[in-house]
Amino acid sequence: MCYEVASSIVVAMSTISARARSRTHSPAPVGAPGPGPARSRARLDWRLRFGLLSLIWGFSFLLIKVGTEGYAPFQVTLGRLVFGTAVLVAAMAVKRERLPRGARLWGHMAVAAFLLNALPFSLFAYAELTIPSTLAGICNATSPLWGMALSLVALSEDRPSRVRVAGLGLGFLGVLTVLGVWQGFHGLDATGTAMALLASLSYPVGWIYVRRTLAGTGNSHLSMTGGQLLLATVQLAVVTPLFAGVPGHVALVPLLAVAALGALGTGLAVLLQYGLVAEVGPTTAQMVTYFIPVIATAAGVAVLGESLRWTTPVGAVIVLAGAALTQVRGKGT
Repeated sequence: MCYEVASSIVVAMSTISARARSRTHSPAPVGAPGPGPARSRARLDWRLRFGLLSLIWGFSFLLIKVGTEGYAPFQVTLGRLVFGTAVLVAAMAVKRERLPRGARLWGHMAVAAFLLNALPFSLFAYAELTIPSTLAGICNATSPLWGMALSLVALSEDRPSRVRVAGLGLGFLGVLTVLGVWQGFHGLDATGTAMALLASLSYPVGWIYVRRTLAGTGNSHLSMTGGQLLLATVQLAVVTPLFAGVPGHVALVPLLAVAALGALGTGLAVLLQYGLVAEVGPTTAQMVTYFIPVIATAAGVAVLGESLRWTTPVGAVIVLAGAALTQVRGKGT
């Protein structure tokens, strides 16, 4: 979801590595595939995986909505993390990878787990108690906007250009359009909408934290992300019994939704994006962000029968256009 960032460690660390290589003008690694049939097949392959990832994350908001129809938000989030962690642990076992070591490293990972998983996952689950999944998906698309705004303050190497600043302003104009501010937010739950926007803000905050504390640790992206999800699961396992208790009965359809949300939307999606980042780079891989609200809106309307005001799709287009402009970098960046 998100920019879901269970995989934000992958994106952040890969971005830093890519920039380091570009600054030193390092040549392509020996054995890198050249032009020819093999490269064409690989290109087709990553596009298929890109489309699958877009669908999985786009439908995640629908799955959250279905899950909260049978379980409390914290229970949905805990179940999601349990299933997602199980997928990554299985992947680590297949590749014979171990979890990272070091108390300080695990301390930083615990903060990342809270900011990138436990907090935003829970906020989205609570938000969808009172707002449609379509609105949650569009709020999620504001993450690049928050990231741009925060990077101006927290990351001195990210110098703003006029185009990026214009994109920031355009994106937030799109948010106001989605909310219909001139109508006084008529028909929208302010608390639920604020929770969804806060969840989208949590991702870039976590991304900046990861970039400052966890890059260059020497551990694989898979082991780092697996450890991050494991810590988020522990955090929710402690919190959930205190605020939500134990489910009184088993609701089958919501349970299946939670299982799919975790195994696909958190576990498999992380593995898919990990492969995309490794193959086509973080910039191209992050373009999936712009497809998520479109799929989330279509799924919410077609499957859940959610209503759609004209301000929602129009505002979403403006948000995505602004988010795209914030990612434009000059030749020197």
